[in-house]
Amino acid sequence: MSHYHAVQRLLSVFQSQASGGGQSILDSIKIAVLPIAKVFTMCFLGFLMASKYVNILPASGRKLLNGLVFSLLLPCLIFSQLGQAVTLQKMLEWWFIPVNVVLGSISGSIIGFIVASIVRPPYPFFKFTIVHIGIGNIGNVPLVLIAALCRDASNPFGDSEKCSTDGTAYISFGQWVGAIILYTYVFNMLAPPPEGTFDIEDGNVPIKSPLKDAPFEQLPLLSHENVFKESGASKKEKIMEFLVLLYDKLKLKQILQPPIIASILAMFLGAIPFLKRLIFTSDAPLFFFTDSCIILGEAMIPCILLALGGNLVEGPGSSKLGLRTTAAIIFGRLVLVPPAGLGIVTLADKLGFLPAGDKMFRFVLLLQHTMPTSVLSGAVASLRGCGKDAAAVLFWVHIFAVFSMAGWIVLYLHLLF
Repeated sequence: MSHYHAVQRLLSVFQSQASGGGQSILDSIKIAVLPIAKVFTMCFLGFLMASKYVNILPASGRKLLNGLVFSLLLPCLIFSQLGQAVTLQKMLEWWFIPVNVVLGSISGSIIGFIVASIVRPPYPFFKFTIVHIGIGNIGNVPLVLIAALCRDASNPFGDSEKCSTDGTAYISFGQWVGAIILYTYVFNMLAPPPEGTFDIEDGNVPIKSPLKDAPFEQLPLLSHENVFKESGASKKEKIMEFLVLLYDKLKLKQILQPPIIASILAMFLGAIPFLKRLIFTSDAPLFFFTDSCIILGEAMIPCILLALGGNLVEGPGSSKLGLRTTAAIIFGRLVLVPPAGLGIVTLADKLGFLPAGDKMFRFVLLLQHTMPTSVLSGAVASLRGCGKDAAAVLFWVHIFAVFSMAGWIVLYLHLLF
């Protein structure tokens, strides 16, 4: 016990010496490393559960868990937190968050293109490399980090409750843009090469059925048989059929995922004062619904981390990318992208685009540029047939992100406080 007290005393000496400059180095390292350590621990437990020794989370179980997180828990978290925090006034103040996500994807993709041009990844993986450097995880990892950071009473952002609600709201407010980027830009970029598959060994190219595997831009525009068949069809029916076709072509089904629907709902209900008082205030008649969502939303973080850890079981050994390309993706994503992001956010701050004095706002903007590769891009990759390679990249990027994120967060806290 006395040993413990000695350590405590030593720490307090360190802190009191440094407390002249606001945050001590030791404090900011602690604040940066602890949330990531928590994330890593939960991922490791998922990895353990999925390993062949325990095998409680086999591939089928992880698929169910991923589905549950994506269709129920994440929408609940977004709906409850964003709905409580958002007002019309705030939405107008927060306009830079979605813009930041788009700018981050553009600058990341440019860096990805430069890196890919230098490294020359193996044949069908050029666009794959660009996407995996360009698209960061703006959803679940920042949510987990903010939750772990705010849980600590000594966090620099003040009150735990407010810290958590604000942080989650800012991140959720950027997520709908992220999903649109994923299911349009990423979906297109990860289209299989002309051979129809990413599994290209020496010349044994499988023959593909033209309609089933073709990316959606190559499908005949009217693959609906009876579209516009009878010219005598009423105008209303024609309009309906046109809308169905539009819905199909624009991939709305993929954009309108449950988390996005939850974001739109929360923004709509939160922006109308009457509805907000009806649903989101703690004495509202319908608050029981919001409260149920809060309870379910709290389960999102452990579930997503267990599933992510489990997905890493197949990870490192099964990729055709080669060491050089994998290393380039890690370096590009974790070392080259964050300084570009820091530049974007600093410039926006100088131009007066950000709400004055809101540290959490700036912190979330910076975090959006610092994250490892998006886990959802792994989901899109497995839709497109390069899931194994994506899993391997995600594995290594997340392992190294533990160290890089800690370093960047120390820097950000130093710049902010």
